[in-house]
Amino acid sequence: SVFWAQALGYTQKQMRAQAFNTLDFGAIAVTLSARFAYNSSFDSRIFRGNPYCWYSVAVVSVLQVALTYIPGLNTAVFSMSGMAGPQWGIVALFAVVMFCVMEGEKAVRRKLKMQGKDTDDNEPFIFDADGAAEEQDGPLVPKGTSHLNLAELTK
Repeated sequence: SVFWAQALGYTQKQMRAQAFNTLDFGAIAVTLSARFAYNSSFDSRIFRGNPYCWYSVAVVSVLQVALTYIPGLNTAVFSMSGMAGPQWGIVALFAVVMFCVMEGEKAVRRKLKMQGKDTDDNEPFIFDADGAAEEQDGPLVPKGTSHLNLAELTK
């Protein structure tokens, strides 16, 4: 997105703001897509179910706009300036592209799973240490932390 902004003649500070927002709104797109591990998010279910997801999207979006436009904060701390309208369009486009890429990955994983392939990384693979997936017995906390009274995670 920065190369696109550079080609359009935006300043370095505007390009920095665009990169910052592109990354953050791309992360929001990943969040929305990842709500369903295998099922498609191109469904009305994405608007129902977990209202806290939408609260977090709203909070992050408002904070992003504030960081982009609050004088002093944007220039002194982040060394960027406000973005022009077309830049917001580029940010939105890249967020949609990120969402579609994530959905495409899920479609491939669904197809592979229907063919019986391991899409959950349960089978041993070349990068596994001893060729077998490790299973840990007992609590999922580091050794020596039992005296800290941590909540125990179980499978």
